[in-house]
Amino acid sequence: MMEQSPIAATEPPVECPLCPRLVALRRECQAKHPDWWNAPVPAFGDANAWLGIVGLAPGMHGANRTGRPFTGDYAGDLLFATFARFGLSRGTYRARVDDGLKLEGVIIINSVKCLPPQNKPTPAEINTCRRFLSAQLDALPQLKVFIALGRIAHDSFLRHLGLRATAFPFGHNARHDLGDGRVLIDSYHCSRYNTQTGRLTPAMFEAVFERALAERDRITRAD
Repeated sequence: MMEQSPIAATEPPVECPLCPRLVALRRECQAKHPDWWNAPVPAFGDANAWLGIVGLAPGMHGANRTGRPFTGDYAGDLLFATFARFGLSRGTYRARVDDGLKLEGVIIINSVKCLPPQNKPTPAEINTCRRFLSAQLDALPQLKVFIALGRIAHDSFLRHLGLRATAFPFGHNARHDLGDGRVLIDSYHCSRYNTQTGRLTPAMFEAVFERALAERDRITRAD
């Protein structure tokens, strides 16, 4: 059974018509795999989160299949293991939407809600889908720290804020002061490719979360 989005009013319709190329792929997947989710993937996590994970888009055999971000593919194995390590989840991740996993203090929101061909959304698709990213971020004003998984997520998040991406260069574990008491931290995406090639190691990924928790503590003290 699908878990209700913690910000359900901000989600696109399950047959969102806005991006023709993504609609075509969705229909192709629906025909080939009628038991899969095959629809825009909703946000997942804690409605009172302090930490926002800004991802890229659903993976074919992960979120597009299961209907929950990062659930069912290698990227999720690393992400959810890292959440558990830092006390950001409750329960055991078993790569299924019915595994009972709950996130605590963190919410996952993708830059693009639907599966893109070859995992590569076009600039037009990213721009079109930003209305949902913006609606969801606006619905979560208590978020203080953000982790962008990859450059596309980094750039789209900054454009949501009306900031120039060139003024905030992407770099793994780079920290960006957003000027409003909030902080953005970058990470290489936790994809199978990045981890298998050594571009991102578990230790590198954990360092990003260590920094995020340190920022939370700093912001809390300042408040």
